[in-house]
Amino acid sequence: MGGRSVTLSELQAQREGKTVVFTNGVFDILHAGHVDYLEKARALGDYLVVALNTDATVQALKGPTRPVNHLEDRLRVISALRCVDCAVWFSEQTPEAIIAEIRPDIHVKGGDYTVESLPESKIVLGYGGKVVIMPTLEGRSTTSTIERMQR
Repeated sequence: MGGRSVTLSELQAQREGKTVVFTNGVFDILHAGHVDYLEKARALGDYLVVALNTDATVQALKGPTRPVNHLEDRLRVISALRCVDCAVWFSEQTPEAIIAEIRPDIHVKGGDYTVESLPESKIVLGYGGKVVIMPTLEGRSTTSTIERMQR
């Protein structure tokens, strides 16, 4: 069964007694790299929370033509994946505030990051959580998909 978009209070009730894995991102045009990443993240624990950037933060990070899909659509697609237990969103540039509130046991990010380069690492490690950098599938990215479509 796939996840769904939930409130933070609903999330707290659902996570009881489970190893919670958290990841975040844009997840704009879903591709095999996203699915591989999310399945591997889910395998690290019992409950996968995926936090999506709002449309405004995506534009600030990636430019005025992004996202291709609006937040509501991205939440619906991510929530439909079997490996995702719930999807939430955040409106800040980094997920530090939502991580501090959820306090996942494990925070996962893609291989284009390092533990040291993530602002949220300090928060996660500070309360005893773990940060995992997950390798990404070579040649799979939303940006490369958009570039191929524009040719």
